[in-house]
Amino acid sequence: MSGAVYDGDTQDVIHSLYNSGPISVSTIEPQFLLGNLSAATDINTLMKYKVTHILTIDTCPLPRQILELKHITTKFIQLSDLPKEDLLKYLDDTKEFITSGLAHGVVLVHCYYGVSRSATVVLAYIMHKYHLSYSAAFEKVRSKRSIVCPNQGFVSQLKLYREMGYKIDKNHLKYKLYRLQIASDKVKRTKILPQDFFDLIKPDPGLVRIEPEPNCYRCKKCRRVVACESNLITHQDLESSSSCSKTYFLEPLSWMSSITQTTQGKLHCPKCKTKLGAFSWVMGCHCPCGSQVAPAFYLTPSKVDWTNVVKNVEVTI
Repeated sequence: MSGAVYDGDTQDVIHSLYNSGPISVSTIEPQFLLGNLSAATDINTLMKYKVTHILTIDTCPLPRQILELKHITTKFIQLSDLPKEDLLKYLDDTKEFITSGLAHGVVLVHCYYGVSRSATVVLAYIMHKYHLSYSAAFEKVRSKRSIVCPNQGFVSQLKLYREMGYKIDKNHLKYKLYRLQIASDKVKRTKILPQDFFDLIKPDPGLVRIEPEPNCYRCKKCRRVVACESNLITHQDLESSSSCSKTYFLEPLSWMSSITQTTQGKLHCPKCKTKLGAFSWVMGCHCPCGSQVAPAFYLTPSKVDWTNVVKNVEVTI
């Protein structure tokens, strides 16, 4: 910070443009701070606490005057304090930034008020470090900063973060459902699937694989493989309290050609074009067991066969 000098007038301008109330900063652990925007934009506060790393979770980045300070490393995540915002996907990156920062200096994590977004990131780090539940981590952090209060969406994300073992596990069923729900909300507004959700579309299980899965579903008419057991999205049968098999719900697959361009439609076998099922990003599907599944990508059981052996042969599309 010694390489940049600002006079009182400049500091007053910063405060007027980035005023989130009185400066508020709390020491969660030695060298680990949680605060508000006013703290992150106050030169004297940064110098007082010898801050070397600033993690910003807000709608706007820090002012240029702060970003240009020497010997301070910054990271910016653009995010609003809304329950449907996906903060979970950043938690591995924020954990890495905080860990690296603490190894070299003092880390300040902040959002606008230092209450919800930044508190969520700090809680995730504490949960991972001490292998704590959300509730235990919350009490630990609140003992240092009484105003922490993540919104309910972020609380749910933190609980899922723990279920996944304090890391993002893209193969975890609940994470798949979580991401699909976020994508559904996006499709509802835009009518198409945004490109940053294309990773939800899994490879075609009917194409050649070095190690094909042994259990799969085939088109009853042409025997083309259309899904594997790992592609199933299970849900509870409301009548029997066990996994439902009355409709086969799947994660999106690359052979489902129209799913990126429209909100709903039919699913046809990519080889013989027989109708196998349907999909709906927004409305979902009412399963015969009584469950409402949304979004939904499903096969009709009468249109496919379950087989236990997959031969590793090339499929003609």
